[in-house]
Amino acid sequence: MNLFHRIQLALLSGCASLLSLLGFRGLSRIGSGVGRLMWHLLPSRRRLATQNVARHLNLPEEQARDIARSAFRHNARSFMEILLTDRFGMDFPELRIGEPELFQQLKNCSRPIVAATAHLGAWELLASMLGELYEPPRPRMVVVRRYPNPAVQAFISSRREARGATMVGHRTVVAAVLRALRKNGIVAFLVDHNAPRSEALFLPFMGEETAVNMGPALLAVRAEALIWPVCLMREGNGYVFHLQEPLDTATLKGSREEKVLAAATFYTKAVEKAVQRAPEQWFWMHNRWKQHPSA
Repeated sequence: MNLFHRIQLALLSGCASLLSLLGFRGLSRIGSGVGRLMWHLLPSRRRLATQNVARHLNLPEEQARDIARSAFRHNARSFMEILLTDRFGMDFPELRIGEPELFQQLKNCSRPIVAATAHLGAWELLASMLGELYEPPRPRMVVVRRYPNPAVQAFISSRREARGATMVGHRTVVAAVLRALRKNGIVAFLVDHNAPRSEALFLPFMGEETAVNMGPALLAVRAEALIWPVCLMREGNGYVFHLQEPLDTATLKGSREEKVLAAATFYTKAVEKAVQRAPEQWFWMHNRWKQHPSA
């Protein structure tokens, strides 16, 4: 970073320190307020979110608008929560485990794990939890999109890595992820965003085919990892860590392409199930279905 970027980083860190003094309740209120403001200031995103909800949940427009409006508030809260990642972990008093038996299986698992999650609920705080699942030197890694501004990237990385997880950029991911998985580590991917056609399989999601990133599936198959769907949902003033039954890619049959297809189909259906559980907490303003197989 040059001097300008270092100044930017210092300002970001200072503002974050001041805002974090408000705690979870205070930042939750600010996030909800920012979400309401975004709802009014971003009409194109508001229309897109409402249309997405109506079409993919088969709801009338008025009900779809209510869910989309709530999603704006939840999404803004997610961005604010990155300021509190250093305070959130397994010992957080208002954290509940939704499926205790599955959680114990995850804690006791000594195999390589690909954690499949989404822009759903408190996804920024989820990195804090994953950083505490296992003791070092077992790798705990989260694959993220990197920001072009080095000051912003340094700030975001410092927040996401506050509780032990390592961030790795999605464009330089293969070697690092395979090393981590071969050491029986856990690597988390956000698998609900649009993927370039060259990196995608077209699979049904919420009733419509869309481009699904096959990278996590390919890496899981190569490492014979378990794919474990996880998410961190909001519940009142607290949070619930939800898990679904994992897929053991070592048991898949067929060619590598068939195994990758089965793995990608598995985590796409898992995300769909999680979104249907709490649609108001998903990132509906994203144009998830902009690519089609026939285009």
